[in-house]
Amino acid sequence: MSALSDPHTLVAATATLSDASRTTAGILLLALVTVESGGIYMLKVVRGNADVTPFQEKFARAGHGHAGVLLLLALICQVLADSTQQTGALNWLSRSGVAVAALLMPGGFFFSSMGAGRTTPNKLIVLVFAGAALLAVSLVSLGIGLLTA
Repeated sequence: MSALSDPHTLVAATATLSDASRTTAGILLLALVTVESGGIYMLKVVRGNADVTPFQEKFARAGHGHAGVLLLLALICQVLADSTQQTGALNWLSRSGVAVAALLMPGGFFFSSMGAGRTTPNKLIVLVFAGAALLAVSLVSLGIGLLTA
């Protein structure tokens, strides 16, 4: 009977992160606290306690949601990037591109909707598109890195 099939045997599973992944993951976890605190503002918005237009409420929700999801995805990318053989720019894209997209996209939603009574995005909406492009390139880089490792 193998250790895996014996229900009385505990098998310890450990993952060893590279220094780069451990440092970046620590930063990303701290950044998630800012998303959490942004939730307090979202509560004010949805309760009607913030003076925002319907457009601004939608962009606040989009920014908050993208921030949280992309930071979690960036955490996952740390573990996966350690499994590739990538170096240089491809390693940076695979390891950090999603994290940067997690700044650009929500920033675009927040900054393009700032200002009293705003009903349409300003020119900073370009940050959303820049973040989306970086996200796509980073995920392709990581995916190819994993498939070719």
